[in-house]
Amino acid sequence: MFVKGGTQSDGYSKTHLMINMNFRTDLALEQKEYLKKDVLDGVLCETFKRNSSKITRIKVINETGEKTLGKPMGSYVTVETDSFSKCYSIADERMETVRDELIRLLPEEGSVLVAGLGNMKITPDALGPKCSESIFATRHLKEEFAQKLGLGNLRPVACISPGVLGQTGVETGETIAGAVRTVAPSAVIVIDALAARRLSRLGCTVQIATCGIIPGSGVGNARAEISENTLGVPVISIGIPTVVDAATLAYDIINDSKGSDTPELQHQIEPHSSMMMITPKEIDIMIERASKFLSMAINCALQPTLSAQEIMELTS
Repeated sequence: MFVKGGTQSDGYSKTHLMINMNFRTDLALEQKEYLKKDVLDGVLCETFKRNSSKITRIKVINETGEKTLGKPMGSYVTVETDSFSKCYSIADERMETVRDELIRLLPEEGSVLVAGLGNMKITPDALGPKCSESIFATRHLKEEFAQKLGLGNLRPVACISPGVLGQTGVETGETIAGAVRTVAPSAVIVIDALAARRLSRLGCTVQIATCGIIPGSGVGNARAEISENTLGVPVISIGIPTVVDAATLAYDIINDSKGSDTPELQHQIEPHSSMMMITPKEIDIMIERASKFLSMAINCALQPTLSAQEIMELTS
């Protein structure tokens, strides 16, 4: 079990299963697509293009929306763009699009704690730790020192990579909560790999959400919730899908070809694929490029007075 993504709590997982017991995804956009309705009660949605990227903003505004979509109240922004494994640049208009969407959700002032979740030793789950390596940490820099270096007024940023429970013996949420008590940030950004429903969404989709995250829920191994409810400060999660649940993919393929779902199909699929995840063969290069892309977008959002080139020089 390696992907730690997922933004619904256990209660929402039950609603999720009611929507489709064989449909696993961390993307609010895919939840909405499955319902096949343009208008959902308690859910606001807008979609538009920006250069080569497609942006979908979904907002769950009340309990009715929570039950309808199977996601807790909050904002979910999806940026669909070119594959990171095929089209690579960490400072192009795609990065600017993700940066600007992140800025919309961040508090205007105050320090920020960035946490890269996941297991560095398992490639599809290494997105968060790899991102944390390139985050521009500034909390330790005195204002006078930064100005002498010509960096201007830097926003205080701290960064941690808490590892996973099996490595540390400490819940990821507990580690982040301890850091929050010390740093006292105005917001927490958590970076994590996600699970998608469609293979076409792997490595080319970015989701930013304000409802926090439950590590492991993407693969049915949920840990302690990381959200404003548990930390006392806003939590913004950002991630990229790196795997598809095998059972979900099998159901999609069979239903697309046969147009029906039966208990017999479930019996054939579940024993073999319910504990399997599928990831692209180019996952190594995808994680390497996607992590640099996300860290650049986060750095530029947190330090708007610095150019992308300056940030690259400071973090290389």
